[in-house]
Amino acid sequence: MSLSLGSIVAALGGELYGDPELGVQGLAPLETANHNELSFLSHPKYQSQLLKSRAGCVIVAPAMMAVARTRGACIVIEQPYLYFAKATQLWKRSLAHAEKPRVHPSAIIDPLANVHETARIGAFCVVEQGAQIGANTELKDRVTVGENCIIGERCLLHSGVVIGADGFGFAPNDGVWEKIEQLGAVRIGNDVEIGANTCIDRGALSDTVIGDGVKLDNLIQIGHNVRVGNHTAMAGCVGVAGSATIGAHCTIGGGAIVLGHLSLADGVNISAATTVTRSIAKAGHYTGMFPFDDNAVWEKNAAALKQLNRLRDRIRALEKTIIELKVQDSK
Repeated sequence: MSLSLGSIVAALGGELYGDPELGVQGLAPLETANHNELSFLSHPKYQSQLLKSRAGCVIVAPAMMAVARTRGACIVIEQPYLYFAKATQLWKRSLAHAEKPRVHPSAIIDPLANVHETARIGAFCVVEQGAQIGANTELKDRVTVGENCIIGERCLLHSGVVIGADGFGFAPNDGVWEKIEQLGAVRIGNDVEIGANTCIDRGALSDTVIGDGVKLDNLIQIGHNVRVGNHTAMAGCVGVAGSATIGAHCTIGGGAIVLGHLSLADGVNISAATTVTRSIAKAGHYTGMFPFDDNAVWEKNAAALKQLNRLRDRIRALEKTIIELKVQDSK
């Protein structure tokens, strides 16, 4: 398959410097792209890679146009990374696909489920009683949608996703655990993408809610009664405990944890591996992790941390003594 630079610019915009008839046969990163592939420069700090790249054409911002033109063809646009994302979509649309059945023969759909006629259901999927799947939504293979759960329009659920498993609810009873039946469901908005093997638990009483445009990576756990605001994105292995509320347009880095019953405001960015232990009322970038180090150094630092409470008490005692001495001297 090949697309000309001219056809790409005609479809996506941008200002082309180079031969519009030049054919592009693939998309690739700067360091590995060859003469018939399209690449992009997302940040000026990678300028050295740009100069060395063998890419047939590179998508760049206006500030990098002069440098890019010294090496060959380029497409100039304000947001190169966004343009590259749209180029990948154009490329996928242009690929020839063998027609597949809308519902794979191995899928199991309950007669009382409501699956839109334009939805696509992959191999070995299960859609249980009362579940609803919206228009142009696609379930890849082995996705499970539990009873009464709702998935909106234009969503994409990757392999192994489980929507509507029971939330983790148990009451102690004389040394054993009594199950709390999870009577809510999961409601997922429009334009949501959910990565492989992610699990979103149903609510205990009210529903777990995922807003429009949310993007979830692989292996994420969303606990019962969590609410995630519109266009929030979470990287792989994030864990959100029950009844937490995440605002709109938040980002949560890989391996981060949000404890239960906390609230994060709109526009909060959480660094990877951070554990959020308190609610955050103000937009911003938050980090909470102990930096890794040589093991021997780390152990010494960890041992020092254990002494902080004792050191704090000693400092307070010294401060009190100093104040008392000052009072005596002033008499």
